[in-house]
Amino acid sequence: MISKWAKRFSQMAELVASWSKDPSTQVGAVITKQNRIVSVGFNGYPHGISDSAATDERDMKYLKTLHAEENAILFAKRDLDGCEMYVTHFPCPNCAAKIIQTGMSAVHCPEQTEEYLSRWGEKIKVSQEMFLQAGVKVNWLPRDELESITTIEPMTE
Repeated sequence: MISKWAKRFSQMAELVASWSKDPSTQVGAVITKQNRIVSVGFNGYPHGISDSAATDERDMKYLKTLHAEENAILFAKRDLDGCEMYVTHFPCPNCAAKIIQTGMSAVHCPEQTEEYLSRWGEKIKVSQEMFLQAGVKVNWLPRDELESITTIEPMTE
């Protein structure tokens, strides 16, 4: 059973993802410590760079885009040792390396769809192995429990 905090932070990651202007994939990340929000981030171009994700070719878009995890880490501007990250999509190996390097203790992510796994499964395996070696806990959140969230419940925990 997913805790109310995990549901809330997963909801927030989904909300933050919706701020991305990327027409194909919107990703959100929320960094927390002791059930407090430390930082948020979504995928997109750096500040001051023409936001042409809708018109740039795929290769150019990838060169310019910061991932949600990177933006959350950069925006935090503080020590992240012992923090946890909630993400809408499982981190790529480059983001996994940054999460590990900051000293975060856990990554929470919804179970990925078959379509997503068929496309990114090999990179997910690399990231999972990196997290395992570094001692970063991976918590896969059951989609059916996350999708059952329809209203904000009062916190009692």
